[in-house]
Amino acid sequence: MERMNETLDLKLNELSANTAEVTGTAGMVNTAEMAESPTAAEQSGTEQSGTEQSGTGLDALVCGTDVPQGTVVMAATPIGNTADASARLIALLERADIVAAEDTRRLYALANRLGVHVNGRVVAYHDHNERDKSDGLLDQVETGATVLVVSDAGMPTINDPGLAIVRRAIERGLPVTCAPGPSAVLDALCLSGLPTDRFCYEGFLPRKHSERVQYLRTLRSERRTIVFYETLHRIDDSMADLLDVFGPNRKMALCRELTKDFEQIRRGTIAQIRQSVIDEPPRGEMVLVVAGASEEEADAAASASLSVEDLAVLSIDRAQEDNLRIKDAISQVVAEHPLADGSLANRKQVYNAVLAMKQ
Repeated sequence: MERMNETLDLKLNELSANTAEVTGTAGMVNTAEMAESPTAAEQSGTEQSGTEQSGTGLDALVCGTDVPQGTVVMAATPIGNTADASARLIALLERADIVAAEDTRRLYALANRLGVHVNGRVVAYHDHNERDKSDGLLDQVETGATVLVVSDAGMPTINDPGLAIVRRAIERGLPVTCAPGPSAVLDALCLSGLPTDRFCYEGFLPRKHSERVQYLRTLRSERRTIVFYETLHRIDDSMADLLDVFGPNRKMALCRELTKDFEQIRRGTIAQIRQSVIDEPPRGEMVLVVAGASEEEADAAASASLSVEDLAVLSIDRAQEDNLRIKDAISQVVAEHPLADGSLANRKQVYNAVLAMKQ
């Protein structure tokens, strides 16, 4: 029995040693793996830390943004997508002493979407009062105030209020700077697929047909890519005039709802885009991007001048649209369309052409 017990104890000791060796080896493997891979707790902590960093990244940018004192700041606002607002814009909205807004209701709506509290004094600053308001705002700048100027969408001064205060600030020697951001002009130009190395921005096309045609004719020899704004109510007429003046084959793009969910870019020739406007009328404000003239088109346009008959047609349109006497309309049109040598067409010849057209 004692020998049996000794043998059993020996086997138990061997088994215990083997078990310890296996456990130790496994422990070494697990320790190595643990050294290479974070624990669940560490992973959770890392993920949480990453989440906190991403959550505070914008806040850190906003807090670290310098808001210049005694300065006018022209700031761009989103043109459709609120997420395009910059950290600098948010900081300025929160910390500017005065916010001059084209539409105060839209300003507060934007601030609400951004989760921003506008702490400064808000004043209405629009096309009808910017000349009168500018000096008063600049008086505050002289005392050290930060005056932020924003429009409803995009950059102030680009078909929006702001030019008056910039000019007066320059005249008075006061600092004015810019917080850049979204731009419908640049977005449309980028997405059009047309040359971007040289372009000209022409704003909204004239409202009246005769003025619009006259204006477009001055651009027939323009070699740079041309950018226009246009509205829902005039796009059909404007496309008809573009087709008439530039011809059917010039390339262009019609861009609408830029940066929004239903953004749409129509690309093609003027004739194709004109037909698409008829078949599927676009909504909202649009940006039209038109290719510049080819060398042949530019040469042809430069050497051409309006005939007496063309001047007669424009005069009739002007008289009807502005409720003018035909002679007064002829005088205006002839003065606006000098001949190639700089002289003016004979008004009597234009008048006779008008009478011939009315017979």
